[in-house]
Amino acid sequence: MRRLVIKVMAAQAMGLVENPWSDEFTVVTYDRRGNSRSPRPSGWETTSVVEQADDAAALLTALALAPAAVFGNSYGGITALDLLIRHPGVVSRAVLHEPILVSVLENPGEVQAVVGSVVEAGMAAGGPQEAVEHFIRFAAGDDNWDRLDPDLRHRMASNGETLFNVEMGTFESYRPDDATLAGITTPTQVLVSQESADFFDEAAAWLAARLAVEVVQTPGTHTPQWDQPEELVRTIRPFLRGPS
Repeated sequence: MRRLVIKVMAAQAMGLVENPWSDEFTVVTYDRRGNSRSPRPSGWETTSVVEQADDAAALLTALALAPAAVFGNSYGGITALDLLIRHPGVVSRAVLHEPILVSVLENPGEVQAVVGSVVEAGMAAGGPQEAVEHFIRFAAGDDNWDRLDPDLRHRMASNGETLFNVEMGTFESYRPDDATLAGITTPTQVLVSQESADFFDEAAAWLAARLAVEVVQTPGTHTPQWDQPEELVRTIRPFLRGPS
């Protein structure tokens, strides 16, 4: 039986053109609530990391696929981390790629100010959809955005209302305490990209120290699943092959 990797989505769709895992793994991806093909629940005006992790756990349980190896990128990284903390039975291994742990940074306000200025410029240029493009170009680079399939870009841009009105500004305060992190026993890999901003390295180092693991680097930007998918697979495949 092939192992299972469930990709906990970041703010936007993963955007993989091909499945580089198909030789060895079954891969399940999903759109988080209110994003892309997952409908926005009636009256849903706010969310939390807890809610997002509960959704992922419920999906794995409903599909009878637990425990699964989990890959979480960006906002998905903190969702995967909360899965490890509150739903350890559904996770066999976890790869946390650049989880958004703004609250652990030495100067979180500086990072939030930079991101805020990017979003504000996009809003002024064309509202939430244009702000998504500005934000992704900032986080992942112009080349990554430009080479995405146009239909995928449109779908991602359509998530702007959810990203900016429900999610952003809510997830950034997430910060498990040291004792909780030290209590995680599920094998976990903390991953950063070589071309990402320094604050991702800072957050990864903070997390890895509390999990008693080493930070692992992979080629690419904040979205290596877009620009360096094969290298990303080579980086984490040995870890996923390890015993549960």
